[in-house]
Amino acid sequence: MPISRLLLVALLALCSGAAQSSSSRDVIQADVERWMTELSNWGRWGKDDQIGTVHLITPAKRKEAVSLVKEGYSVSLAHNVETEKAADNPSPFSHTMLSTGAHPDGQFVLDEYRVSYHGYAHTHMDALCHMAWNGKMFNGFPQTDITEQGAKELAVTGYKNGILTRGVLIDIPRLKNVPFLEPGTAIYPEDLDAWEKKTGTKVLSGDVVFIRTGRWARRQQKGPWDPARIAGLYASCAKWLKQRDVAMVGSDAATDVMPSRVPGVVQPMHQLLLVAMGTPIFDNCDLEELANTAAARNRWTFLLTAAPLPVPGGTGSPLNPIATF
Repeated sequence: MPISRLLLVALLALCSGAAQSSSSRDVIQADVERWMTELSNWGRWGKDDQIGTVHLITPAKRKEAVSLVKEGYSVSLAHNVETEKAADNPSPFSHTMLSTGAHPDGQFVLDEYRVSYHGYAHTHMDALCHMAWNGKMFNGFPQTDITEQGAKELAVTGYKNGILTRGVLIDIPRLKNVPFLEPGTAIYPEDLDAWEKKTGTKVLSGDVVFIRTGRWARRQQKGPWDPARIAGLYASCAKWLKQRDVAMVGSDAATDVMPSRVPGVVQPMHQLLLVAMGTPIFDNCDLEELANTAAARNRWTFLLTAAPLPVPGGTGSPLNPIATF
């Protein structure tokens, strides 16, 4: 090849490299935008698909998950509802007694719940309509289809039959031999690889993966803090999760590390999971008892069950995921 041609090829390669990151710890906005196409599951289960990667929880996967139950010992993955206003809970759960033992409604006592559940305090599920990119939600549905009546497509009602599959805990503080990660700590694909190697547990297609940062352990010890800084997954972990073909992802915070460390992209993991991959998310799970239970048994997989409220048009739901060993 002539020298001038070689120089041109080298220059083109250099320019191309400038628009991409150099490592899993050096993601830029252009990478995230490229991954929106490369990691996309749009059309994988048809143009009208409403539930995304939950399709990976097949009848065979459910039967395998049920066979994991050896003791019948269950652990809740929901944090007790937060009723006090705090830095990470600007919209506390409201519990109001409508009638009491002193003033019953006939033979009954009654109460009322109110909650704005999206955010950083309440354990909840994000449906695929929760987020859009460039005006499009998963599978290309337009964000404008979300109206005052709720979501026309991709609503939480798509999951009304519940989630039943194998759950996998990835306990990053235990991997690093610390009680919890400090706010703003990023988790990288090599950390996920290290956990698989340490425990001998391989994440498989159709699994629900739970990432423990120790958020609730730190909150109990040091109190609430501004969720603008939270430990979580760095953007490059989306490729890792796509390679494993997981059904859902959960964490004890907001899944994304905050700040994201990707200039121009606020929550790249949410964007890639919900919009590109069609992967619903469990946020603000309490994984402390699960971590202790799993460590005592040296067993990091379990039967995972969860059922959202089937609210027509809902963008998600509070819920109580259960791990059974």
